[in-house]
Amino acid sequence: MSINGSAERAAQVLSRPFTVGGMTVPNRIAMAPMTRMFSPGGVPNADVVAYYARRAAAGVGLIITEGTYVEHPSAGLSDSVPRFYGEDALAGWAEVVKQVHLAGGRIAPQIWHVGVSREEGAPPHPEAPVLSPSGIGLNGEPVGRAMTQDDVDAVIAAFADAAANAERIGFDGFELHGAHGYLIDQFLWGATNRRGDDYGGDPASRVRFAAELVAACRKAVSAEFPIIFRTSQWKQDHYDVRMAETPQELEAMLTPLVEAGVDVFHSSTRRYWTPEFEGSDLNLAGWTKKLTGKSTITVGSVGLNQDFLPTFVPGTGSEQTQVADIENLLDRLERDEFDLVAVGRALLADPEWAAKVLSGRTAELVPFSKDQLGTLH
Repeated sequence: MSINGSAERAAQVLSRPFTVGGMTVPNRIAMAPMTRMFSPGGVPNADVVAYYARRAAAGVGLIITEGTYVEHPSAGLSDSVPRFYGEDALAGWAEVVKQVHLAGGRIAPQIWHVGVSREEGAPPHPEAPVLSPSGIGLNGEPVGRAMTQDDVDAVIAAFADAAANAERIGFDGFELHGAHGYLIDQFLWGATNRRGDDYGGDPASRVRFAAELVAACRKAVSAEFPIIFRTSQWKQDHYDVRMAETPQELEAMLTPLVEAGVDVFHSSTRRYWTPEFEGSDLNLAGWTKKLTGKSTITVGSVGLNQDFLPTFVPGTGSEQTQVADIENLLDRLERDEFDLVAVGRALLADPEWAAKVLSGRTAELVPFSKDQLGTLH
């Protein structure tokens, strides 16, 4: 295909609007949530506002914000990560929403509880205990304490309050962070969930906490306010583990979430082109859509030639990640394997990524390098 033909195809495939519930996204490009730690005291400031608005103005249809903590003392691990409670932080988020909307984009916060990934004594509430389903870390070692029923109820209420606040201050939907080995995912994953009560056991039991949380959020917002739920097989620092070994196990975990009110699944992988299960080319987003009938977002090294491991694990790849074409991605979008495409590091490197791809200016795309993480641009 010629360069012009490729550009026309990209524009045609990616420029289609997408509607779920009361939200219509102007195109199929989303910004993936990426923790940046540029919110002093947990309050999104003018730099954060400009950071998101800049990408919306350059054609990103849906902004999914970095993870932002629910109002629970054990939820966070840094006072530079934004929170989603307190009038100061919510006022900061309201300004982010305003500017993204003025730029023509749609926006959803990713609401978050880190669970056992928190270190003892970490801000913003150093006195709070480390909580998790079973008092077991991602490496299998004892840490913190297992959540009581009161803890479970308090965390679910905190997520529901955050969902209600998201709608109140003008967001277009919200995302629950159920991936990467954080709290919700710690319940989903058998290695960290060894509970003997109704929240532990087989896949259908391990999903109960997440399903109750989704149902509480669904009740807290209007019926047309979309709930996005992020999942992953891999966990932080454990990149080859799997939440579900078969499509049947995956279906057992996803179905209760659909019944509880999830509208969209955001299926996080390291490389979007990797098949999830043997015997099919479908990736995790593709399988999720096939099994649930719900819309899905794919993510994982979009527009780049290697995954994120070299950024965080020395010796696993090149320091600089090069620009890559998206023909495979467009093939998959054309056959409706998934509905939206979340772009991460490529959008950190180049805020104009969407505009350049949609207008055929791919020769101008900027490669990603680790040093770009040190600034908010």
